[in-house]
Amino acid sequence: MAPAARIDIDHLDRGTAGRSLIMGILNVTPDSFSDGGDHNEVEAAVAHAGLLLSEGADIIDIGGESTRPGAAEVDAETEAARVVPVIQALAQRTQALISVDTYKASVAEQALKAGAQIVNDVWGLQREPEIARVAGAHGAAVIASHWERQTYSPATILDAMKRFFERSVTLARQAGIPDHRIVLDPGIGFGKTMADNLRILDRIDEIVALGFPVLLGVSRKRFIGEITGREPKERLAGTIATNVLAAAKGVSSFRVHDVAAHRDALAVTDAILSSREAP
Repeated sequence: MAPAARIDIDHLDRGTAGRSLIMGILNVTPDSFSDGGDHNEVEAAVAHAGLLLSEGADIIDIGGESTRPGAAEVDAETEAARVVPVIQALAQRTQALISVDTYKASVAEQALKAGAQIVNDVWGLQREPEIARVAGAHGAAVIASHWERQTYSPATILDAMKRFFERSVTLARQAGIPDHRIVLDPGIGFGKTMADNLRILDRIDEIVALGFPVLLGVSRKRFIGEITGREPKERLAGTIATNVLAAAKGVSSFRVHDVAAHRDALAVTDAILSSREAP
């Protein structure tokens, strides 16, 4: 498969990019739920990134700390030691967009200096608000995911998310980050029940209506396994079904392990959606 046409941080929504965007997952951790330990060495990580790009990934998202339920937190020094050498090596070999998956301002600073252009913060810029200033100073884009320590009922989760995102957007704007470089992620699976996840996915068009590009990360997640009875690496069909439905509701980009299959599925989805605008 030919690589997708290159995009940049000013074209992170489907409208300006002209198609759905794919973020390939590259975990350089020993304990991620699906692929922990698979790409711990720099050369192995860079090789896998090359495969993801050849299959059509637009962005490579590099993470050095697992966020699976029950995972132990790692300190900033350890996390940076995992991700920065991979980012440096990848930035020297490709012009593809690189995202660093971190909520720590110091790790983001080192990653952006090494060649990353996007900060993907699972705590929505709110656990270490300094991270927004770091991203703004480097002219980076940010992905603000919803994750709060308190819980909500499925009936109120969307309203809570909108309030959360209002705070995230304020932090980004105060740091000088323009709106088209602010991406929202509903944080499926992060502190959420099965009922929460399904309610959010059914009403994700309400998050799209906030006016920012929306990224969805459901690849191989537990709720798909609970529905299908499949183990993590057997959840591709459920992941694609979820992402195709989300694309139809206006989601712009998708964080996935299985790039090639998603590139095909989303290309067909985009063609169908585009036909609505045809005379």
